[in-house]
Amino acid sequence: MKYLHSMIRVNNLKESLRFYEDLIGLKLQSKKDLEDCTLYFLAQYEGAPEIELTDNWQKPTTPYKTGETFGHFAFECEDMEAFVKKVHDMGYELMYGEPFNLDLKNEDGSITVKRIAFIKDPD
Repeated sequence: MKYLHSMIRVNNLKESLRFYEDLIGLKLQSKKDLEDCTLYFLAQYEGAPEIELTDNWQKPTTPYKTGETFGHFAFECEDMEAFVKKVHDMGYELMYGEPFNLDLKNEDGSITVKRIAFIKDPD
């Protein structure tokens, strides 16, 4: 299993990019559009674990509160079916049903398809 990224929802993209790029020193690695948001992946260097800034196009009427912006940890696995079996065998539950494909629109207009699943953690 390989650790990929952690996701944070942002209310002010410009200020968040300034914080993570100019203060922390991360570099924008890629940008992907979904149906309702844009994802910005930042890391120290190419191939390093990333922070995903999620810029939802429809913002909440009040700013996010501390603790509401964290979204998920992302890991890459070799065999999704074997991992899902392990999830079930250990008594954990998948959110949103079974694994599904997510189409990510790249900056050049091409589409990258990722097979993903969300697991409910004990908390």
